[in-house]
Amino acid sequence: MSSLGSVLLEHYEAFRKRLRRRLGSDDLALDALQETWLRVERMGGAQPQRNPVAYLFRMAVNAASDQRSAHARVLTGAEVEALMEEGTDHLDPATVTFGRAEMSALTDALSELPARQRAILIAARVEHRPIEAIAAEHGVSARMIGKDLKKALQHCAARLDRPLVQRFGPGAGKPS
Repeated sequence: MSSLGSVLLEHYEAFRKRLRRRLGSDDLALDALQETWLRVERMGGAQPQRNPVAYLFRMAVNAASDQRSAHARVLTGAEVEALMEEGTDHLDPATVTFGRAEMSALTDALSELPARQRAILIAARVEHRPIEAIAAEHGVSARMIGKDLKKALQHCAARLDRPLVQRFGPGAGKPS
């Protein structure tokens, strides 16, 4: 056992009381001490030069802070259920009708594209495949795939009466 581990065991109850006061919960204090123990064990024989008690307490407070941050990023079961129940109930009929019309217009625009441009657009934007892989599949250069993709996007944007925003290259982020 490392010397820091020995100090932690020796002052365990004092750490627990201080952490309980600081964190407001005995469970949080115990979790922080458990994580501190694991961190000390991973450190091996390393020991701070000065005040190991203060060092260990700070380590426990940091462990508790890390645990709070990790728990803050995770949705609770009730939050997940609320999101799932929300579903599409909040959509009004006008929004649903507009969305269906947009999908129909996009389907029409895609059907008007040459087969290769349609395949390239779907591979690049729906399947998120790399341009190089698409080029190899079609037996053309990546530059040619980029040109076909741009033509397909321009066609769809025009049919949907939407601005085409360039995502890469000179002028990226600006409507073209």
